[in-house]
Amino acid sequence: MDGSTSLTPAARWLGYAGLLPQIICVALAAAEHEYAYTALAGGFAYAAAIFSFLGGVWWGQSIASGKAGAGAYVIAVMPSLIAVALFLPWSFGWSWPGPALMYLGAFILASPLIDRALGFAAPDFMRLRIHLSVGLGALTIALGFVAEAIV
Repeated sequence: MDGSTSLTPAARWLGYAGLLPQIICVALAAAEHEYAYTALAGGFAYAAAIFSFLGGVWWGQSIASGKAGAGAYVIAVMPSLIAVALFLPWSFGWSWPGPALMYLGAFILASPLIDRALGFAAPDFMRLRIHLSVGLGALTIALGFVAEAIV
């Protein structure tokens, strides 16, 4: 391996910077700041948006490959549908946001397995995906535990 990468330094730095919003949400909620509930909602919205974005990445990779079957496209739309389903309890006033954040974090943690199963991602992209998914997934689960403690 020659150490070359198709990812630019900007792609890597901005990818890792994408963890900052969730770090801020966890910090505000854990400190029981006056915006703690806003941080919980913002953290859910951010994680749901990123999870939905991953579905878009899978869709784009499937199209670009020229060899994806219908199953790849079904998988690609699932993150958006899951994120909306996890938002419904809040809409109905049920138990939220702790359980929804924990489930969403778990789905994000597991999402690189889909990249691996689809087989369209470059190795350097996969390394970054794993780092970012572990980071965002763990932060989102942590936010769920904070929510359970304060809500």
